[in-house]
Amino acid sequence: MIFSEIIAIPKDDPVAFTFFTGYMAMMAASVFFFFERGRVDGKWKLSLLISGLITGIAAVHYYYMRDYYMVTGENPTSLRYIDWTLTVPLMCVEFYLLTKYAGAKVSLLWKLIIASVWMLVLGYIGEAYNPEGGSTTHSVVYGFLSTLGYVYILYTAWFGEVAHLAVKSNSGVIKKGVRYLAWFVLVGWAIYPIGYMCMPGGWLNIAFGLGPTNVDLFYNIADAINKIGFGLVVYNIAITESSKNKAVGA
Repeated sequence: MIFSEIIAIPKDDPVAFTFFTGYMAMMAASVFFFFERGRVDGKWKLSLLISGLITGIAAVHYYYMRDYYMVTGENPTSLRYIDWTLTVPLMCVEFYLLTKYAGAKVSLLWKLIIASVWMLVLGYIGEAYNPEGGSTTHSVVYGFLSTLGYVYILYTAWFGEVAHLAVKSNSGVIKKGVRYLAWFVLVGWAIYPIGYMCMPGGWLNIAFGLGPTNVDLFYNIADAINKIGFGLVVYNIAITESSKNKAVGA
């Protein structure tokens, strides 16, 4: 659906405000990452390109999600999952690119991508295809299955292959950067399962009456922090390592 009219943002609607702010912030971040590619060594250019794509894809989706929300007043569930299905696997790709020169294999890349897609597809089925009125059984089953993908990514980043390769890189900057990204997965991504449990049939929805509109505000803020923050950590690694190499070359 294409919205041709200019839609005013009510000053007393923080959800609409954060949709627009998220769109602008992520678009600005994309411009920054794309321009900064010229300042880093060749091996880091792809990492910054991925960072720019993550925030760029999110910016486009937020543009449409804002309009969808303003017109319908409803949670743009499908648009959110389309965004996440594209951007979250790309965020996982960053783990591979950061550890590639320490010996990361392509198999690690595919395992992370498959885990992220598994997590998102099953999460979407749990939300979008829940029977009328919200079935707790449906929500719990698909929520549990979806969480398996999340736990795998979390374990790999903190204790598994990614963590070991970060240490093997012999770079304090890469080791620290990977740990920061692991914190994003542990803390920043936690808002998403919380939001899932606020959907009809979810535990928080049943116990406290929380619904989709209650978490839209937090989704918007968390999305911007997670995606831009991920990119800034990668940028710091790329620019620091590039500066270090230039100093050695000089």
